[in-house]
Amino acid sequence: MKYLKNIKKRGISLRALNMVMLVIAILISAVLFVAMSRTTKMYDETHEITQNLLSWRSNSYNLQVASDYLTEQMRSFVITGNREYLDNYFKEAQETRRREWALEDLRNLHGETLAYRDLNAAMQESVSLMNTEYHAARLAVEAYGLNVADFPEEVATYKLKADELSMEPSKQKEAAELLLFDDAYSREKAQITEHITNCLSDLSNEMNAEQAEISDRLKKQVVAEHALTVILIVIMLCIVLLTTRLVVNPLMKCVDLIRDEMDIPVKGVYEIRFLAKTYNLIHRTNLQSREQLTYEAMHDKLTGLYNRRGYDYIMKNVDLYTSALLLFDVDKFKHINDSLGHDCGDKALVRVTDLIIKSFRSQDYICRLGGDEIAVVMVHTDETLTKLLKKKIKKINDSLKEEKDGLPSFSVSAGMAFGEDGIDGEILFKRADEALYEAKNAGRSNVRIFGENV
Repeated sequence: MKYLKNIKKRGISLRALNMVMLVIAILISAVLFVAMSRTTKMYDETHEITQNLLSWRSNSYNLQVASDYLTEQMRSFVITGNREYLDNYFKEAQETRRREWALEDLRNLHGETLAYRDLNAAMQESVSLMNTEYHAARLAVEAYGLNVADFPEEVATYKLKADELSMEPSKQKEAAELLLFDDAYSREKAQITEHITNCLSDLSNEMNAEQAEISDRLKKQVVAEHALTVILIVIMLCIVLLTTRLVVNPLMKCVDLIRDEMDIPVKGVYEIRFLAKTYNLIHRTNLQSREQLTYEAMHDKLTGLYNRRGYDYIMKNVDLYTSALLLFDVDKFKHINDSLGHDCGDKALVRVTDLIIKSFRSQDYICRLGGDEIAVVMVHTDETLTKLLKKKIKKINDSLKEEKDGLPSFSVSAGMAFGEDGIDGEILFKRADEALYEAKNAGRSNVRIFGENV
């Protein structure tokens, strides 16, 4: 409670506020990163399951294809007697061995599950059929009168019955074909297909169950990620709102109050409050210092403006970095003095002075440097006010065109220079004077800005 009262009194520290928000944002981001990593892992698991299912399906398909290929090659040999078909048969059975590799791959990837047992049963059925196929091949060798010694051991050593050996070649060929095309052989082939179909069904059921589980976990994970993302967005918005309310808005208000030379309210974060207190103290001291200037010593008797001494004091004490200097000069002032007299010249100066005072802010310093040269020191000013200042000078000249109080129509010219970091009063005056010189050379009723391309 005491800590909260202290914060309310002094204001929360901007550094502390940023640190708290930063820590919270980092924590939420870390949790979100972990959640995203878990989501990626789940995706990888799903992808792996899908790839495994494709691989297992491929294994089952390969066993079926290999079994059918053996049958096809053996049937072709029996029908045609072409040795190439029998060579293809034994190359598949003894070298390529797709059936064995498919079964081994399924066991390595999936273990000895129900699906593996179904595929293994299909394999055993296929191996069992090979005895029938060897029998048919042996009969075909005899039927075509081939040298049995030239054939693989499985065929060469197969023992035929006496009645089979005594058959005519055509009957032996017919008996061989019958072995590979009768109902018994077809039932064995159908049994292989059934085992493979069961294997695929078991694989699909197992994979569907695993995918359903991961899908449910992934859905919950995505919901959690969305929640964390929303929390992170809320935190970011809070940081923006707090920064705007406690820092940006007070600073913008301070700028306006400083331009108007008013005290700054002590509000906002601790750092803003500290700056406000410091500025207010300096501002009040500055106001007191202004009041201490002796009016007679610092002001011109004719116009009531600050005189040269006052100007020098002002230029030493204002912040030239945020100030601008404007020099006025009455066009053909010598002609007014010589033709109409010094009284008219004085009236012209007073009239110009009144118009300048009405045109500029109360916090700007207006000085008569001597003769018809009048300087305006504009504090808290930058180049963004250039257009406004030119309009003010134009308005002054528009008023001077009107003949009044026995004065003819006349005008003023002006040169302006803006301050910058590190500049001193002498350089600023020199720049404004150069700008005034350019304005005078361009004719009457002109204004020039130092460094501005015309």
